[in-house]
Amino acid sequence: MRVAFTLVLIALSAAACGPKVVAPAAPGAPKHPEFVFPTAAETFPADVIEQNEAAWQTLQAGDVRGAERRYSVLVKRLPDFYPAHAGLGYAAMARDGMKAAIGQFERALALNGNYVPALAGKGQAHLALNERAQALASFDAALAGDPSLSAIRSAADVLRFQVQRGGVAEARKAAEAGRYPEARAGYEAAIQASPESPFLYRELAMLEFRAGQLDAARQRADKALALEPNEARNYVVLADILEASGDAPGALEALTKAVAIEPSEALDRRIEALREKAALAALPPEFRAIETAETITRGQLAALIGVRLEALVKRAPRRAAAVMTDVRSHWAFPWLIPVTQAGLMEVYPNNTFQPGAIVRRGDLSAAASRILTVIAAEKPAIGAGWRSARPRFSDLPPGNLNYPAAAHAVAAGVIQAIDTDSFQVSRAVTGQEAISAIDRLLALAEGRR
Repeated sequence: MRVAFTLVLIALSAAACGPKVVAPAAPGAPKHPEFVFPTAAETFPADVIEQNEAAWQTLQAGDVRGAERRYSVLVKRLPDFYPAHAGLGYAAMARDGMKAAIGQFERALALNGNYVPALAGKGQAHLALNERAQALASFDAALAGDPSLSAIRSAADVLRFQVQRGGVAEARKAAEAGRYPEARAGYEAAIQASPESPFLYRELAMLEFRAGQLDAARQRADKALALEPNEARNYVVLADILEASGDAPGALEALTKAVAIEPSEALDRRIEALREKAALAALPPEFRAIETAETITRGQLAALIGVRLEALVKRAPRRAAAVMTDVRSHWAFPWLIPVTQAGLMEVYPNNTFQPGAIVRRGDLSAAASRILTVIAAEKPAIGAGWRSARPRFSDLPPGNLNYPAAAHAVAAGVIQAIDTDSFQVSRAVTGQEAISAIDRLLALAEGRR
């Protein structure tokens, strides 16, 4: 018998069969007290039951071959007599044939899937092969059929602790090394040993997340939360998964719950960033396309100003609403009205806004200059430098109608000159250029230089 098997199951010698099952006595001390007697139901013939007991006495007396001959006779006479298959399994264990034993126990279980002696023996054989997860599963199944097997229960508890501790340690090492299949197998074995441990599901969720398996990660995170709904880390892991899945509102909700349980400045910053991301996700696709656009339209610029400079737009002095005949059905209509009423973009004399027109650098500088005027009215000290600056442009003389706005925008650092001294008023503006300009205006409006 192997050392690992003997050490972990040493407690089995005291009460292997439990009070419900009494093994027939054999002369002298039994050779294998940890084995569970393969009881036979009274529905089997009486002489078969007697022969089963005799075979068991032979095995416990140390005559393994004699026991095998007796059990083989029973199997030949009555192939469905599952106690004899279990007896052959124990006989195989007695001569250290663990794989053969498992095969015999499985034959018994094929005839009676809930047969406790076969389940217990199969667990012992798996344990002798150091297959701890399979051993624990068999022990648990045996205990489900007969909770009175106290020694089996003690051995299962010891094994459960060993499987969980050792499996998690190895799984973590494998995960750190990027060996995800190996790590996953380790965590699943630990979960099999301890299915009510929420940290195992949380760590497995993190593993699946790193492996790019977002659906599997979500399932594991949900299980961790079901087992431990008041643990902030479970919500943080769920937020990571949801954000990676493109569900910014869901991630925001999860982080908000985490902070309610365990306040954190780092999570507060993440929540703020997610709020912006969630707000962006709710905007029309035409707005979200600005970031990667080679050119942008006047409608997109108005929406960009209305969204990112919302507070400034609301503070700006209001003008009488201008009639615009070409914007009613445009996607940017909700921002066109406040932006034009604040005087930050112009309505043309023919009462059109032309939301589909391409924005040029001259258009962007005109809008930036109007916004800078509002900022300067609120912060005169920083606005003085913009108004007095007179930068030189090789392609835009001071007498040009576009010069004041261009000078204003360049002096404030909102728009950059091209090749040091060129402005190029007719050059189309990219989405990134527009975003950069509006972000600079936002920083100035908030007092950030």
